Amino acid sequence: MRASRVILALAACAGITACGETIGEQAILGGGVGAIGAAVVSADPIVGAAVGAAGNVLYCKTQNNCY
Repeated sequence: MRASRVILALAACAGITACGETIGEQAILGGGVGAIGAAVVSADPIVGAAVGAAGNVLYCKTQNNCY
């Protein structure tokens, strides 16, 4: 059971790299994936959403291949 949670969490983290075209889209996509990933590993989904949103916006702004 633990291995399946880790695999699901890693899959969710991979979803963070999906950038939106605007900062709002990037935050929503990252926040959604972060919340789901946190729930999978029994962490706080609010914290996961905040970290996911910030991480995705930062990733998209530093990488030139997002859009």
